Amino acid sequence: MKQFQNPRGTSDILPKDIKKWHAIEDVIRQFCMLYDYEEIRTPMFEDTAVFKRENDSSDVVNKEMYTFSINGKDSLTLRPEMTASVVRSFVQHKMFGEGDLPKKLYYVGPMFRYERPQKGRQRIFHQFGVEVIGAKNPYLDVETIALGYSIVSALGMSELKVLVNTLGDNESREAYRKALKEHFEKDIDNMCADCKRRLQQNPLRLLDCKIDAERESMKTAPRIEDYLTEESKAYFEAVCEGLDGLGIPYEIEDRLVRGLDYYTDTVFEVVSTNKEMGSQSTVFGGGRYDGLVEYFGGPELSGIGFAMGMERLLIALEGEGVALGEEKTLDAYVLSLSPNTSFTALQLVTELRAAGYTSERDYLDRSFKAQFKSVERKNAKVAIIVGEKDLIEGNVTVKVIESQENITVPVNQVVDLMDELFQSEDEHECHCEDGNCECHNHSHHE
Repeated sequence: MKQFQNPRGTSDILPKDIKKWHAIEDVIRQFCMLYDYEEIRTPMFEDTAVFKRENDSSDVVNKEMYTFSINGKDSLTLRPEMTASVVRSFVQHKMFGEGDLPKKLYYVGPMFRYERPQKGRQRIFHQFGVEVIGAKNPYLDVETIALGYSIVSALGMSELKVLVNTLGDNESREAYRKALKEHFEKDIDNMCADCKRRLQQNPLRLLDCKIDAERESMKTAPRIEDYLTEESKAYFEAVCEGLDGLGIPYEIEDRLVRGLDYYTDTVFEVVSTNKEMGSQSTVFGGGRYDGLVEYFGGPELSGIGFAMGMERLLIALEGEGVALGEEKTLDAYVLSLSPNTSFTALQLVTELRAAGYTSERDYLDRSFKAQFKSVERKNAKVAIIVGEKDLIEGNVTVKVIESQENITVPVNQVVDLMDELFQSEDEHECHCEDGNCECHNHSHHE
């Protein structure tokens, strides 16, 4: 019989690992709430034109998209990134008319790119990202970088570096493109096929080439700062001053252009310096984009955002030895000692769950010894033993695992006993006697 496996470039997120993802997602949502963001969810596929804009020179668009059609109609693409999808939705649903701008949106979900699989780079990967649409202000750029930096710092990541650059306004970029084209035309015959294509479509993309990175023409290429307008210089200086003011360490990387063609002005990346990351060291990156809202038929509004690779973030945190997710525990495991006690066990777990206690029971009619191994494996705090003799008298035995105390209790008073046991545990943990205190322990099972 054929043994099926997950497709190349994909991975299963197993129950033993999901707690790490939940821990990251919890921190993400907490910070997004603090920064006044709202969550958005868009389709996993869009019209291809949402991503494939005219003269786009990026590898994501030209080489890595999963594009298909049904019955030869309507070219559709699995989303390789979310900025375009979010902006499309922003325009389609006229969010620009809902009230105060900017609109702050965040997302968490899977993306799809046909890439060569390697550590930190898969064909299905997950991103958290934000988009702020409707305002252009250098301090908004700073706040956006600060949000991402705060999240990875709160998760425990310390081996990181913030890289920033500016691509300037339209006038700056046009002058810079012209200078780059004149410079590289002298050496283009010796460069890779992608560089030859990029020279015609968008010369800035040559700076992102990994194949020809060590060529002399790359090292001597013009620098963006020499072509910035005074307005663009002032804008970027304000961004840098803002980062200084918030105490966020950064480096100016004047060859940073990012991997998509819609970026303007500020661009940034946060990279891990941990050796476990290898060549895929970027944890999150993004930048400002002018013109994208207009492309989708909306008003002239600027936006800024970033995307954070969840798998890469996990690799970086594990490389730094950061433990994520608490060990899973179970409040109660119910042991049924014979077929005659099985329905009572079902009633008990149902009542316990209704009262807010995590509970499980045996469904395999196993021996007491085998069932008790499940108590240990599931790290249950209490074992509730339903035996025939006790049940005839209307009782069950509750075993408190930590103290090894056995308590005989009427079957209809099990939940009351659990309340007493867990209230006592809560008082012990916080060393307070006031059940109305605001410590998190007293919110258990309310």
